[in-house]
Amino acid sequence: MQWTDWLTWASASDYTIAREIIERGVAAIFIVAFASAIAQFPALLGEHGLLPAPAFIARTSAKRFPSLFRWRYSDRMLRLTAAIGIALAASVVLGLPQLGPSWVPLAVFAVMWVFYLSIVNVGQTFYGFGWESLLLEAGAIVGLLGSNEAAPPFLIILFLRWLIFRLEFGAGMIKMRGDRTWRDLTAMYYHHETQPMPNPVSRFAHLLPKPVHRLETLGNHIVQLGMPWLLFFPQPIASFAACLIILTQLWLVISGNFAWLNWITIVIAFCGISDSFFDWITGHGWPGWGWEHIGEGAGGPMPIWWLVLTTLAFLGLAALSWQPVLNLFSRRQLMNASFNRWHLVNAYGAFGSVTQLRREVIVEGTMSDDPGPTDWKPYEFKGKPGDPTRVPRQFAPYHLRLDWLMWFLALGSWDDVWFQRFLQRLLEADAATLRLLRVDPFHGERPRMVRARLFAYRFATREERRRTGLWWMRDELATLVPPSRLR
Repeated sequence: MQWTDWLTWASASDYTIAREIIERGVAAIFIVAFASAIAQFPALLGEHGLLPAPAFIARTSAKRFPSLFRWRYSDRMLRLTAAIGIALAASVVLGLPQLGPSWVPLAVFAVMWVFYLSIVNVGQTFYGFGWESLLLEAGAIVGLLGSNEAAPPFLIILFLRWLIFRLEFGAGMIKMRGDRTWRDLTAMYYHHETQPMPNPVSRFAHLLPKPVHRLETLGNHIVQLGMPWLLFFPQPIASFAACLIILTQLWLVISGNFAWLNWITIVIAFCGISDSFFDWITGHGWPGWGWEHIGEGAGGPMPIWWLVLTTLAFLGLAALSWQPVLNLFSRRQLMNASFNRWHLVNAYGAFGSVTQLRREVIVEGTMSDDPGPTDWKPYEFKGKPGDPTRVPRQFAPYHLRLDWLMWFLALGSWDDVWFQRFLQRLLEADAATLRLLRVDPFHGERPRMVRARLFAYRFATREERRRTGLWWMRDELATLVPPSRLR
């Protein structure tokens, strides 16, 4: 085979639209992630945060948690790093690096990856979510798709399909292994009501008839356990499989708040959809938006040096895949696990077990030294349920980290250090902490005492909603933290 023939074979010239969607889409999610860090990191993990990053850096090693902030951490430096990350990501969304040589998008994504890795690796429990590793892995790979100078490398398209395979098939297997309700098709009887952060549609989805929920669960199994295999089939089979994955992820977007998990899955799943399939669907390839030249043969065979670089990267990533492969077929499958400090080639999965009773921790304060029942006023969070009359809001792809940790807290981790410090910050009326909340009932003044109570929540039925006007029905279960003063 001649070099020119080899370069042509190695070029995925039928995936230029996929490249544009993936690069711009992942960059857009980086914007959300960096913006979240600017808004929330200082209060949660900053110099005076609930779990201060400087203290974490001092007691851990760079070998295990590499981060630029090991040289120096300050809240100002954190904000500056995130702001630069937003600017770089915005340039990709606008398509500017894609106009240059193939190495330019790689360089831009590499800087974003280093910056966000530096944040995640000092983020502790507030950054212990699977979609953080997913964004880092995607950010490290999609820059290798190159620019408009040459067609996308076939091996990188192939590895992105392997990423979607691990993400979807891993989630399907963890469900089948982890909870009987997934196997008997009853999981969706509970999921919409007990998911970490419901949205405005969640109640309507929960109130669908039980046969619909069983079909919903069966459809989930078909897509997660079957479609990932078809991504490695010839076209148009791979495109149809990718479309089904995208459709199921869109339903999750509509019915819940899972940060950017569903959005980044949708974006990466386009690696299975060819330009020819777009042309068959739309009649003219790329559907407008001012970039009509894309998908019309843009990009020729890649330069030899770029082929060598992307092939070496593929081989390195493939070598890191053996632990995730073993994990996928292990009876003790790990969910959302990173096998290296760089968060590359991770294991994924979600909802290996379904909570059947929703518990909520309600935090209250009082200005009275001898409070009665009516003297306690609740602090309201932005996303998590509290006020039974309030309809949940849509926040995804934005990630409300404190609200998510409150959901895990209600599952049983009452003595978490961060929560004790959170209550202390409320007693101090700490302004940065209060900005993370939707309602401070004391308008910046220090309460005399705070407490935390545990409630069982469920969606109001249609009849209960008409009769009471409530979105949630709730019953008190226990007092988690008795009335406490500032020490």
